[in-house]
Amino acid sequence: MIEGCFKILHSVSLSPGLALLDGRKLFSSPGSANFLSDLYHHLRAEYPKFFKMDVLCKTGFLAAEILLEAEKAERFVMRNDRAVLLCNASSSITTDRKFIEGIANIDDFYPQPSLFVYTLPNIVTGEIAIRNKFSGETSLYVIEKRDDGILSSLIERAFTDDETLSAVAGWVDASSDSEYEAELFLINKHL
Repeated sequence: MIEGCFKILHSVSLSPGLALLDGRKLFSSPGSANFLSDLYHHLRAEYPKFFKMDVLCKTGFLAAEILLEAEKAERFVMRNDRAVLLCNASSSITTDRKFIEGIANIDDFYPQPSLFVYTLPNIVTGEIAIRNKFSGETSLYVIEKRDDGILSSLIERAFTDDETLSAVAGWVDASSDSEYEAELFLINKHL
């Protein structure tokens, strides 16, 4: 569990077939081959770009949607006081593999720009920030394995900036289209 000189307002855990908000089941669909799309429709997110996203981005985006709806604050207004800080271990490997498949055959060489953009793992932080009009720090750190101490340190460091008062922070990882997880927190700085 992350801890430090900050207050956790809400937490979301997302894995294939299950979404939890503050430890309670929000949505489940065990065995669904399209769980992320099912969850998107359940949330009524209304963000058409969702269907172009890769699995890492969809996972982080949906976890953030759940967190920010739970906050019950006005959404989609410019905020320079909120950071988006994420960690993972797989970087963008799922999309990297798909992109490599698209350029592997020299006779049918067709690099897809729509895939290429998702070979950058920090696109998930950008999508969350763009959707919600956050202009604070947005970072994704690729680390060897989940380490709540590292995440807590990153949050503490972000809060040394006088402007940063809150953060969407946590772990978002996807090693394949069917293997993904997120544990995100909505955090306020202690003043």
